[in-house]
Amino acid sequence: MLNVMVKIKSSRIVVFSIACFFTSINSFSQSLEKLWTTDTVLKVPESVLFDAKNERLFVSNIDGKGVWDKDRKGSISLVTLSGKVLNPQWINGLHAPKGMALFQTILLVADVDSLVFIETTRAAVVKKIYIQDAKGLNDVAIDKRGNIYVSDSKTKKIHMIGSAKLDLSIYLDGLEEPNGICFVDKTLYFVDGDGFYKLGKDKEKILIAKGLDGNPDGVEQVDDETFLVSCWSGMIWQIKLNGEKKLLIDTSKDSINAADIGFDKKNKIVFVPAFWKNYVTAYKLN
Repeated sequence: MLNVMVKIKSSRIVVFSIACFFTSINSFSQSLEKLWTTDTVLKVPESVLFDAKNERLFVSNIDGKGVWDKDRKGSISLVTLSGKVLNPQWINGLHAPKGMALFQTILLVADVDSLVFIETTRAAVVKKIYIQDAKGLNDVAIDKRGNIYVSDSKTKKIHMIGSAKLDLSIYLDGLEEPNGICFVDKTLYFVDGDGFYKLGKDKEKILIAKGLDGNPDGVEQVDDETFLVSCWSGMIWQIKLNGEKKLLIDTSKDSINAADIGFDKKNKIVFVPAFWKNYVTAYKLN
């Protein structure tokens, strides 16, 4: 009887181990399938933001070799979900615009040392908030209360602008080189150096995954346990909150960048700005 019980338990362990093995494989069974690429009429596109309500894309363009220059060459383009560039100069006169976020009808854009507020229904800049000592504002995120978070890659800080009075404060400092940020529920996720992190209680910096070489850039949530992180050099990673990661695509050998990505969560479509190549490519996450 004892031998039978041992055999049964052993069989259960084997079945459990096999199940865990295949679950691990299935968790990284996804891949990227190319859908379309825009014409090369964009001018150093750095970031893409998906506008679900109006079914369109906003694309920020640096338009210059100096990616931090205050030269008023920067712009925002409008692109359809099928890859047609509707208006390459929907908004112009910016400097070196990068990350964006959308709050109701207001598009927020990180632009070197200021946060630009654009009223989308009128295609007009309605406000600029200059952040003292900022040198490299890079990405923007908004929490449920309307508080705005802006990363500064050069001064190694994340700033916060309060929703009530638009008061400025340093939310997090002493970082390596923060870039892409993403607010989910009550948690801030961000890339810093070659790592992907979340912020815990008392602003504890909690590592999720390391080894993201090639300048981590954009961060997008896929589901409760999965994120996408792009690396400027040309890589896109799928990362689980348990630290597992898979390289979905690497175009660095072809000198094709993957800057601050956008994501259609419902249809699982990733929008990748190719930076120096002057186009955006859409991929289906299968």
